[in-house]
Amino acid sequence: MTIEFNGRVAVVTGAGNGLGRSYALALASRGARVVVNDLGGAIDGSGGSGTPADAVVEEIRAAGGEALANYDSVAEPDSAANIVQTALDNFGQIDIVINNAGIVRDKTFHKMSLDDYDFVAKVHYLGSVYVTHAAYPHMREANYGRVLMVSSNSGLYGNFGQTNYSAAKMAVVGFMNTLKLEGARNNIVVNALAPLAATRIAEPSGIFETYDAELVTPEAVAAMVTYLVSEDCTDSGNIVAATAGYYSRIQVMESEGVRVDPRAEMTPDKIAEFWPQIHAMRNPTGYDDAVANLTAVMAKED
Repeated sequence: MTIEFNGRVAVVTGAGNGLGRSYALALASRGARVVVNDLGGAIDGSGGSGTPADAVVEEIRAAGGEALANYDSVAEPDSAANIVQTALDNFGQIDIVINNAGIVRDKTFHKMSLDDYDFVAKVHYLGSVYVTHAAYPHMREANYGRVLMVSSNSGLYGNFGQTNYSAAKMAVVGFMNTLKLEGARNNIVVNALAPLAATRIAEPSGIFETYDAELVTPEAVAAMVTYLVSEDCTDSGNIVAATAGYYSRIQVMESEGVRVDPRAEMTPDKIAEFWPQIHAMRNPTGYDDAVANLTAVMAKED
């Protein structure tokens, strides 16, 4: 194996089942010491149990790896910070954070309570912020870090009945887009993943009916995750799709649009006239940051 994690310490949130479990096992098999975090609740975030995290830790130890369980919630700043503190107290450092913890409370928007909206957003988006915020100073001091946000095609493209989940999954992309810039000077690589696998949290979506669960495995996604949080990966700020047999980069693109004299009066009627050209995705361009985008948008034509 050329990609290894000897001497590295990783925190994987939501690692008691499904994709998170697969990530924790993959990192440990290549030498990482892993904090296996999981609240042990249902997919809607209710309840709690130490059993899932404990089982993954025992699996790692049985294979000769090092791991510890943590049962704190990512949804509150203090408990999220305690996840990172578990790594520091027991392993002395924190090199990798995989923000995998998540829940679903699916309903159409007009039937969804604001409590369900708030809590899903808190777990997925603010949970990622809280855990990363606790780890970030230590990564800066060490001049090394790997942070992975977990997004979703629901956030990137939308999915019926998931306004709360979709909004949170797009929010972590925005978080990544700026953190990649701020972390670059300290060798902190930040990427986002849009995974697809047959797991417990995906069951309500009907994935088991649409895809062969034996093909759409967590392990296929874990291969990509293991690369993205390795020393070998120095590319930051990517959104990457990963599932069995399919891996790709996703990027927000902007069309060439329409340029008019900025001194000329613009009316809604003229916008309507230009709309087909504005809407058409001809010669799309991606930008690395907001400054590059603004520079291109404000550039004068020859």
